[in-house]
Amino acid sequence: MALEMRDRCERCETARLPLDAPARICSYECTFCVPCGDAMRNTCPNCGGELVTRPRRAPSR
Repeated sequence: MALEMRDRCERCETARLPLDAPARICSYECTFCVPCGDAMRNTCPNCGGELVTRPRRAPSR
């Protein structure tokens, strides 16, 4: 099962998050840019879970 790689921060909605960009996700795949994740102290506002570094995917060729 693959992660859903969302392309926008769910908090600020302005940060673009390409597949190779750093981002933070929780176990439910809520996705945030790094500055928003830091501002929320790496806690997901939706589920209360921990935000961790999203794995990166290589861009398709």
